[in-house]
Amino acid sequence: MPQKVAPQALGQKAATLAAGLPPLLSDARHLADTVMLGDHGRRRAGQGDAFWQFRPAQPGDPAHRIDWRRSARSDQAYIRDREWQAAQTITLWVDPALSMRYGSDANGPSKSTRATVIALAAAMLFLRAGERVGFLGSARAPLCAEATLPDRLTDLLAAPEVPKDLRPRGRAIFLTDGLGDPNLLDAALSQAASRKVHGALLQILDPAEQDFPFAGRSLFQDMGAVLEMETQEAADLRAPYLKRLAARKDALAAMCRRRAWAYHCHDTSAPPSHALLWLYHALEARR
Repeated sequence: MPQKVAPQALGQKAATLAAGLPPLLSDARHLADTVMLGDHGRRRAGQGDAFWQFRPAQPGDPAHRIDWRRSARSDQAYIRDREWQAAQTITLWVDPALSMRYGSDANGPSKSTRATVIALAAAMLFLRAGERVGFLGSARAPLCAEATLPDRLTDLLAAPEVPKDLRPRGRAIFLTDGLGDPNLLDAALSQAASRKVHGALLQILDPAEQDFPFAGRSLFQDMGAVLEMETQEAADLRAPYLKRLAARKDALAAMCRRRAWAYHCHDTSAPPSHALLWLYHALEARR
């Protein structure tokens, strides 16, 4: 049975996570500035005029997109979205699993930190390109301008344990270590495909998880400190561990292929720009 967590403890956890977001935003902006994406995301005219929805106007929305007739019936300005515009929304999901907090190098990033920086940098690039960006789990409308991103950083904390309920006919990016229950992730990809959502899954792993450099007496614990295993010779576990890891990667890649999603594994010892460029090419191919 899952352990109940007091609301006060949840509040403290959220505050701790949120405190690290401003520096991560700075890192993400630097990363986005170093990656040139050419003509990606240029707005396209004539790709469908069917009405999609009215939504409240946000800072950065051009005045010519305001529907004045709908806005006159309330105290708020409304934007009239067409179907093709809704399909341009890119939804980001950063896995909130405890395992994502692992980092073997005290001077290097944890998987969660690397995933967050890449997600924020991707958001900036897509917003600069004129696309809309949303964070899965947030009840607020997708962003349409980079200037509003700092006010929405806490939306990253609202990420559900399993990605679901994606906007139909959009695109999505999942950032995860892929070490949780593969059946849950498979179901999420299946639901995305049924909603005609195309996207990319970026698996993020720590170098120690990739290489298993442990030897001698070792104590292994999960990030929740619930399960642990001690061994006198960790080197004996390396071969079977690497075999299971390879099988997990193959399984994730196969899940993505079945749904026409892109899959890539990123090591946190590699430059984050490599992963960001891969995401660009992966989503561009899935327009």
